[in-house]
Amino acid sequence: MVATPPAPMNPSYAERLLPGPGGWAVVAMLGVFMSIALYPVNPTVAFAVGAGIVVAGVVVAVITTPRVAVVGGELVAGQAHIPLALLGAVRELDADSARVELGPALDARAYVCLRAWARTAVRAEVIDPMDATPYWIVSTRHPHELATAIARERERAPG
Repeated sequence: MVATPPAPMNPSYAERLLPGPGGWAVVAMLGVFMSIALYPVNPTVAFAVGAGIVVAGVVVAVITTPRVAVVGGELVAGQAHIPLALLGAVRELDADSARVELGPALDARAYVCLRAWARTAVRAEVIDPMDATPYWIVSTRHPHELATAIARERERAPG
């Protein structure tokens, strides 16, 4: 008997937490500064090194960018995932409330998928009694859409 691979699932919500304009400007400026530093040695080498640094910076930024998604009955945040059935209340966090949740109100046991350039987030309580993690805080540029997708997927879940 040949096992067939599962059909790919379309996510209810998907976002990549790529850096904002400031992050990309830092990558570009690093390339420019290296080109300026090497220009007196050899202009061709300076241009090649500067371009190589920009390309490497873009590749590193894209590869290390976490994905946030609601797919297959799970919340995915970076490398971690949790079934939606194990999540309790979900709250949208604006920039100010996210700062409080990530600062004085943070429980050290919480799972946090944080990117500083995405100032808003979602907080989802974990209701699994076997899990020591009390809640997840997940950075997102669209907290309302993420919270809505979680609620919508829960409604669709069988049972």
